[in-house]
Amino acid sequence: MRRALAALGLVLGLTAGSAVAAPGCPAIPAPAALPREAQAEAMEFPGWRGRVAEIDQYLSRIDRSQADLVFLGDSLTQSWEPTMYAQFFGHRRAVNLGVFGDFTQGMLFRLRAGQWGNLRPKLVVLLIGTNNSAAGSRPEDTALGVAEIIRFIHGQSPRTRILLVGTLPRGADRNDPVRAVNARLNALIARCADGRSTVYIEPGPLLVMPDGQLTEHVAFDRLHLTMVGYAILGAAITPQINRMLAE
Repeated sequence: MRRALAALGLVLGLTAGSAVAAPGCPAIPAPAALPREAQAEAMEFPGWRGRVAEIDQYLSRIDRSQADLVFLGDSLTQSWEPTMYAQFFGHRRAVNLGVFGDFTQGMLFRLRAGQWGNLRPKLVVLLIGTNNSAAGSRPEDTALGVAEIIRFIHGQSPRTRILLVGTLPRGADRNDPVRAVNARLNALIARCADGRSTVYIEPGPLLVMPDGQLTEHVAFDRLHLTMVGYAILGAAITPQINRMLAE
């Protein structure tokens, strides 16, 4: 009897552990009615459409199945300073799919419309959500959008791991209202991490001064990063990228 109970306990323990490690962010389940932020939607402004078309053309010219590392995000991803990008990731088979002004719903649209295709990277670096916050989205709704993106990626490529990057600080100081929204968003999306299929990292505190100021030397408009900002960001995330690609 004791052996049977011990065996049952072991099975239950393994089941619980696998539930925690399940891909697709089970900590933020999809409700019956998804908010706008968690539904695929093409953005209307020309800059977004132009960049999406540019990426589509680029992807049509490469064998995307050979990509090991994919960056998904908004302008903060698109605008990686070339010298810093080459320094940190030039030796990787990396693809940058950042789109200026992207929202969670815009990313869902373009991924489902064909930009993912036969991508099967070892790792995706995902940074999205700050534009939703600035536009007035509730952090709970934006978090659902992030969770849906994670679910899409794992549904298409179960072996792809995700490095989920917390939204970065914006605004000159802690009094900027979006800071609090993004802090709540980060607390929510961090729950998507299981330490294996999805790992969460929050490099934002490294970009600000001890008193919370985001200087123009790091982010020239208190949002978009300078070369110094990208050097800090790259140094923060690269060790984790290297670990995840090596495992």
